[in-house]
Amino acid sequence: MNSAYLDLIRIRFLMMLAYRVNYYSGIVIYTINIGAYYFLWEAIFGEQKVLAGFTLAQMTTYVAVSWMARAFYFNNLDREIANEIRDGSVAVQFIRPYNYLFVKLMQGFGEGLFRLLLFMGPGLAIVCLIFPVKLPTDPGVWGIYVVMLLFSFLINTQINMLVGLFAFFVENNEGMLRMKRVVVDLFSGVIVPISFFPGWLAVTMKWLPFQAITYLPSSVFTGRTAGDDVLRVFGIQLIWFVVLIIPIAWVWRQARSRLFVQGG
Repeated sequence: MNSAYLDLIRIRFLMMLAYRVNYYSGIVIYTINIGAYYFLWEAIFGEQKVLAGFTLAQMTTYVAVSWMARAFYFNNLDREIANEIRDGSVAVQFIRPYNYLFVKLMQGFGEGLFRLLLFMGPGLAIVCLIFPVKLPTDPGVWGIYVVMLLFSFLINTQINMLVGLFAFFVENNEGMLRMKRVVVDLFSGVIVPISFFPGWLAVTMKWLPFQAITYLPSSVFTGRTAGDDVLRVFGIQLIWFVVLIIPIAWVWRQARSRLFVQGG
């Protein structure tokens, strides 16, 4: 059975490889996007050396790494799950000898692995040649960042699963899917670092899982979080990973008892 799950990673990777031209063009789009943010933040900083704890060099690195990391952890599992619930094909998954949600996780990881090797890696290399991105020289920072990046993928995927499963209850959760994408991009810190949020909102964000997707890993990568604080922020990621398992398991258990097929 374990080998079957591994095959799902390989199959999704090969499926993504068939459409690799889309991701090569995506590298160009992300590079342009990062460039726009770089010049925007350069104008915002002006003569100031530090803003909200960021230097311009740290902000440049944060923007580049955050957007390229998004290429790895981003997936459309929420939409895939919702579509399978609406057309009833999820019913077939119930009788197959595997865990449906774990299958989706493996498929998402296969897609993420493709994006990591053929999007994030080459894209970050190109961005470093164009913009003054300062990569860490400490191998330990790279090691902890890779682990935190994996948990970014897991937490983002858990949120996607939770939103996708709500299609069992609301029939059409298209609006919820769109709102989720905006909320994750904004509150995870990929658009604006959380330290720039108003005080009350920044405090609120510390009690939500979104910071664990982008802001915390990128803060470690840029050197804003170091020493014992690295273990603390990694602990936050780990806690949210465990906590999110509970509502997913509960929603999945409730949802299986109310499946109906729209349109046969």
